[in-house]
Amino acid sequence: IAFNNPFGDKVVTGSFDKTAKLWNAETGELLQTLRGHSTEIVCLSFDPSGEIVATGSMDSTAKLWDVATGEERVTLMGHTAEIVSLNFAADGKQIITGSFDHTTKVWDVGSGQCVHTLSGHRGEISSTQFNYNGDRCISGSIDRTCKIWDVKSGQCINTLRGHNDEILDVAFSTNGTKLVTASAD
Repeated sequence: IAFNNPFGDKVVTGSFDKTAKLWNAETGELLQTLRGHSTEIVCLSFDPSGEIVATGSMDSTAKLWDVATGEERVTLMGHTAEIVSLNFAADGKQIITGSFDHTTKVWDVGSGQCVHTLSGHRGEISSTQFNYNGDRCISGSIDRTCKIWDVKSGQCINTLRGHNDEILDVAFSTNGTKLVTASAD
């Protein structure tokens, strides 16, 4: 589930019925039903403008949808397992996906092309996020590590270790100077 912040007038939900639904947050009215995935949708995100919604699915694809029309803009293909995390950069020009195939991918929103495949984790990716500037991103994994990546080069800058169990979530502070990881430990 996701709000189209900072506007807050729309909500998107994903479902095991292979659809995402776009709702009016004020009235609860169903605005669009987004169909196109072949299996359940497990992660969602609005771009910063609120004009695009992204869906990630167990079918190993992510899709970008036009909020106004409900039409599919592009399918992001390249992962070989479920996509369980996705987030837009603050400028809306890139999106990051994390997958059970142990990789994170950075995509160009306009073209739908993969810019970088970020490899190095030894387990499934559980969470991904860009920092506010969009020059760094992080990935958390079942392998108990969090990796910090340079978005421009696609290189791993640092691997953070210290958890005794899988990392379930990662996040940057608003100014991007700090990050936090949550684990099953």
